[in-house]
Amino acid sequence: MLNFDMHIPTRIIFGRDAQKEIGSLIKPYTKKALLHYGGNSIKNSGLYDQVVASLKENNIEFVELGGVVPNPRLALAEEGAALCKKEGVDLILAVGGGSVIDSAKAIALGACNDEIWKFYEEGGEIKSALPVATILTIPAAGSESSPHSVITNEEKQIKKGYGSNLLKPILSIVNPELFFTLPKNQISNGVADMMSHIFERYFTNTKNTDLTDGLCETTLKTIMKNALIVSKNPQNYDAWCQVGFGGTMAHNDILGLGREQDWACHDMEHELSAIYDIAHGAGLAILTPAWMQYVYKTNINMFVQFAVNVMGVESSYRDLDAIVMEGIARLREFYKKMGLPSTLTEVGIEESKFELMARKATGEAYGKEHSIGGLKKLYWQDVLEIYKLAK
Repeated sequence: MLNFDMHIPTRIIFGRDAQKEIGSLIKPYTKKALLHYGGNSIKNSGLYDQVVASLKENNIEFVELGGVVPNPRLALAEEGAALCKKEGVDLILAVGGGSVIDSAKAIALGACNDEIWKFYEEGGEIKSALPVATILTIPAAGSESSPHSVITNEEKQIKKGYGSNLLKPILSIVNPELFFTLPKNQISNGVADMMSHIFERYFTNTKNTDLTDGLCETTLKTIMKNALIVSKNPQNYDAWCQVGFGGTMAHNDILGLGREQDWACHDMEHELSAIYDIAHGAGLAILTPAWMQYVYKTNINMFVQFAVNVMGVESSYRDLDAIVMEGIARLREFYKKMGLPSTLTEVGIEESKFELMARKATGEAYGKEHSIGGLKKLYWQDVLEIYKLAK
């Protein structure tokens, strides 16, 4: 097990009607907030009115910025940062799913620093950022308690992530009742996303990680079991509790403590959604089994453990390779039951773009190639082969 520094400052307020208390919860942190959201869904559901009423009741001034779309855009984040500076905003309140929260974090960064994209493209440490609070409406990205944010530069067709502990929300409201009206495709994409967050931490070469291995396996099984329930009955509160809390646990990094992580699938998928603007979860559902198939021999015992402990493959089942392949097949079958695509062809991604995306994912297209992944170091030729396996 590796050394680690655990920093989990986000306060999670979980349960029914929690969003009605948002004004009193953020009052100690703000006098004027930016209310940030996507489209009209929060207005149609009545959530917008509840939030506004709570802000007014607590004498919190606010300005608004809607318009966040899946794979949130740099241009809107820049608009939001400029608005915060102009209006003297001192807190961002994100009401939405991962895209809204990621956009809010980019705004929080940009309100206190110049050139938002510079940090996403080049990295570097930020010294300050506005505080962010969230009301989660789509469990998926885990952004409600993570330090990470992903933004798409639409002009360059590049999707990049940035992380800083200063971007971890100060508090997040998770009320499973707010998930009841989600369409099935958003449920499925969200489940694939949160499962991938666990996979990126779980598949590791680090030894003696029994505790976090077990936490990863239990969280995966819990999400999968209850995801099938909510996909059939979207108003099952108890099942949503398990899925919603599972998504938060998947990405607050407790499951990754003390272990080398991977993140190759996310790097590869970002190229798909940057060019084709597909749902992040759908892309991950396509790529993850193909990645497993390509890399599993690097640490076959880890994949046998996954097949047996998570996917329920009998440990006496033929040879080790067969156990792994059966585990991958069962994962594909789960994604299929959730209505997720299984090939790149299904979502209209052409083989003619595979090499370009592979070269971009590893930086080779920009003249500075680097490997991606932790379990197995992947270069552009490796990524190309994985895209081909996922075709």
